[in-house]
Amino acid sequence: MNVAVSRKLMNIISIIGIGFSVAITIYFINLGVFKDINALKGLVGDSIILGPIIFILIQILQVVIPIIPGGISTAAGVLIFGPYAGFIYNYVGICIGSIIIFLLGRKYGKPFILSMISDKTYDKYIGWLDNQSRFEKLFALAIFLPVAPDDALCLMAGLTNISVKKYTLIILIAKPLSIFLYSMALIYGGNFLTGLLG
Repeated sequence: MNVAVSRKLMNIISIIGIGFSVAITIYFINLGVFKDINALKGLVGDSIILGPIIFILIQILQVVIPIIPGGISTAAGVLIFGPYAGFIYNYVGICIGSIIIFLLGRKYGKPFILSMISDKTYDKYIGWLDNQSRFEKLFALAIFLPVAPDDALCLMAGLTNISVKKYTLIILIAKPLSIFLYSMALIYGGNFLTGLLG
């Protein structure tokens, strides 16, 4: 499968995923789950074990294959499971997904990466790879702060000589703050907007 076909397929999957997310969100609004935390928790089920496992799998999936926007699932984790457990489940799922896409980028290289991200994003960050030491510092900073396209950088890290051990260490250490800040921004930002519109 060439790059153009792979990218087209990924774009179609992403569009379907976004459409599905919008439809599900509208459905959930009609059910009132965003106003009632108990109704929202009920969507994952009452199982103490199965609910978190399903959620972590969803988080892994949204990192590896961008079907569900990460912001939606990250905020949902905190709303469904609470700030502490939600953070842990988000952290576990996102870290595992980030390691998987790094390994995929390393194994399949540039053609695979270009099938997952746009030329514009690739061209914007490919210069980071010119200097290994500089890349590792910029990469760690980008993962630490929730402002850069993490998934694209994780893929592109596969093109560098960074070891799996060092990459994993950066993800495990730098991800918590960005997940926390992102979750809080989405939740409190959403509450603020709801208050304005309500």
